[in-house]
Amino acid sequence: MFIMGLVLLVAMPYLGGYQSSRLKSEARRLAGRSNYLYEEAGAQKVLLRLTFDLDNNAYLVTRMDPFTRRPRFVPETGPAGRPVKLPSGVRLRDVWVEGIGNIRRGTISSQYYPGGTADAALIHLTDEHGNVITLAINPYNGRAAIERGDLSLEAMASSSL
Repeated sequence: MFIMGLVLLVAMPYLGGYQSSRLKSEARRLAGRSNYLYEEAGAQKVLLRLTFDLDNNAYLVTRMDPFTRRPRFVPETGPAGRPVKLPSGVRLRDVWVEGIGNIRRGTISSQYYPGGTADAALIHLTDEHGNVITLAINPYNGRAAIERGDLSLEAMASSSL
């Protein structure tokens, strides 16, 4: 019994780290997608839209070519086009997009423009243990900064994101 207790005492911190690693991994995946969309919008001269579906805990990318005869958003078919459903235990808590506001239910979109800007956005991811990671999308360079904890709009405005 003593040996089993000792093994559990040593292993428990690592198991907790494994749980939070899923949250960090999903945050990095979403940040990478944001960075890619910013670069792609400018390179291909299209409008890309990252839509968050908070009710289904997922996000997807659509595109619109403003130079076509009838511009409309269609599903993205490139490398960033595959819809993403977050794994169990990780969820989209809320998303704030400049000019739209903050939502906790339904869908909301952040756009990446061909001229080299993006909508400022804050995305909060949580796990089943109550850990929070904030992604802050910088409107001037499209980069998504990852911060532990619940980053507020005021903190985003005062930081150098």
